[in-house]
Amino acid sequence: MTMPQNGAPRNKLAAETSPYLLQHAANPVDWHPWGPEALELARRLDKPILLSIGYSACHWCHVMAHESFEDEATAALMNELYVNIKVDREERPDLDKVYQLAHQVLTQRGGGWPLTMFLAPGDLTPFFGGTYFPPAQRWGMPGFPDILRRVESFYRERRSDVARQNASLQDVFADLVPPPAATDVVLSDAPIVEARADLEASFDAHFGGFGGAPKFPHPTSIERLLRAWHATASGDEPDLQALFMATLTLKRMAEGGLYDQLGGGFCRYSVDAWWMIPHFEKMLYDNGPLLALAAQAAIATGDGLFRRVAVETAEWALRDMRSPQGGFYAALDADSEGHEGKFYAWEKAEIEALLPQDEYRAFSRRFGLDRGANFEGKWHLHCFASVEEIAEELELEPRIVAGRIDAARARLLTVRNGRVWPGRDDKVLTAWNGLMIRGLAIAGRALERPDFVDAAAAATDFIRTQCWQDGQLMAAWKDGQARFPAYLDDHAFLLDALIELLQARWRSEDLAFARALADVLLERFEDRERGGFWFTAEGSETPLYRPKGFGDEAMPSGNGVAALALARLGWLLGETRYLDAAERCLRGGWSSMTRAPQGHTTALNALDEFLAPGEIVILRGDASRIATWRDALASLYAPKRLCFAIPADESGLPEALAAKAPRGEVVAYVCQGPQCSPPIDNLTRLTRWLRDGVLTSQASP
Repeated sequence: MTMPQNGAPRNKLAAETSPYLLQHAANPVDWHPWGPEALELARRLDKPILLSIGYSACHWCHVMAHESFEDEATAALMNELYVNIKVDREERPDLDKVYQLAHQVLTQRGGGWPLTMFLAPGDLTPFFGGTYFPPAQRWGMPGFPDILRRVESFYRERRSDVARQNASLQDVFADLVPPPAATDVVLSDAPIVEARADLEASFDAHFGGFGGAPKFPHPTSIERLLRAWHATASGDEPDLQALFMATLTLKRMAEGGLYDQLGGGFCRYSVDAWWMIPHFEKMLYDNGPLLALAAQAAIATGDGLFRRVAVETAEWALRDMRSPQGGFYAALDADSEGHEGKFYAWEKAEIEALLPQDEYRAFSRRFGLDRGANFEGKWHLHCFASVEEIAEELELEPRIVAGRIDAARARLLTVRNGRVWPGRDDKVLTAWNGLMIRGLAIAGRALERPDFVDAAAAATDFIRTQCWQDGQLMAAWKDGQARFPAYLDDHAFLLDALIELLQARWRSEDLAFARALADVLLERFEDRERGGFWFTAEGSETPLYRPKGFGDEAMPSGNGVAALALARLGWLLGETRYLDAAERCLRGGWSSMTRAPQGHTTALNALDEFLAPGEIVILRGDASRIATWRDALASLYAPKRLCFAIPADESGLPEALAAKAPRGEVVAYVCQGPQCSPPIDNLTRLTRWLRDGVLTSQASP
């Protein structure tokens, strides 16, 4: 980043807290943050708005910044012709959703970052847009200065055409919200079955994943397949192909360059079909769901690889991404020292010099140092040979080979930690913390790691104390300041996380927080006419239209997570208003789910539990004794089962839970929908009851 000689910021981004916006505070571009001041300035001057949306870990955002926004001549042209507004898409996902969709409509292509949109100042409707533009014509793309001149000229000289196009675009937005299912439509498992077939049709049977390069992790699709297998596992025809697709994909990712083989954690996506070379940014929102998935796969299959990956990913989050206050930071950059991936790449001679010969022989075979370089003349670590193959070649026990490889990994990680690190976006985002809290809670109880549960609880406490203000949840926190009223994803992801955390460790304050979040969802976000939830709260000012979607994107669908979490909370507390809202949400998204099932796997998980609610196990008794029972159940993969261990001395419980009273040392109540079992005071009998799936018709006590 080029700084003025006196080091002073040049534009109005200097007062912001976003690391991404602060990266541009010294640009010669007269950047403004999105807000009334900038919008009014554009209207008063009758200048079009140049809106640039990106985020701190985005490689091509950095490229365009260096090439154009730091260039004095380009900046002068931008300042002369436009009011320039810079937005961090992680702080303002509402704006990003609106203008990404507008880009798709205008260009008939998918968007991305940096997003570059040109808006009419009066109604903020975009009339031209793109993503990255080079500084001069190349790769079949016009140069950015030429774009600046031509777009401004079009706005000045063809205002009537701009107005007509904007009116057409606004008509498109007006028709975006899907109609709900008719009242006589019976929700069925048809989209679940179709999604299973679609996933198999796009499955890569050699390298895992779905479709070709670039390949994204899509943890919700993998979870859907694990659930499909589990639903049939005890029947005559278990869906072993679903299990194969899920585990092969996760294994290939875990052994590939998408996964950080030294430090743990996953990168954003792979640029190739083999999961070898990633786009090197590491996002919290990818790693929370992948952590949960790896832990679930570990107990579903007993595969030690999945256990190791879950543990290492959690430890990466705790080591490299946790703030001193307990919340989790947003991302690690793809670049360091001006080059993407430099932090992660190795020279072969460097590794050979660092490792004892016995470690090097095993390590080099495992990670392909005996092959040609795979990343810009260097080696990015990707598994090429199994531990068993290497053990056979070296005539050693596999455990000895694995030990040498792990020792080598530890040595190299220590050396790598001494390099110049990628930039870290140290803002704390509520939605993304919800995903990590959920992952840590699931991994903590499945893998018997109470330190992971401790971290999940600490992050929850941070969000509750710093981002929950007088019944208002805030979306982002940095430098002691919580900003931006929270969105659907913040509420839904955090609600889901609290339900998982309550299973790992009962805290009544977490249940109260969950109920408060659920109430805000119903009061401020629900579409009362068509069902489902808007992305922004009632009264929020979002240009063009109020976003509402049901499909999974880079993160799970907020509507899908809300439907799942509200139904679970409704059954736990006997609260029909939560259950009704969950059903209305599924009906609101029914046309979307049936049109493209594979893109709605989060909502399909909610549909699955709506059609056949899972068990809820309530354990009451002495805290240490019920923990033993809880841990025994947590070691079994049962994706639709919830288990809450509530100490006998817990007071002030809601009526539905207080009725599940302690009796003796430990007692369990198993409920499915509105029906509950008699009290069960024997762990063996409880596990047999759950295994056989037999429930009494006795009403809830």
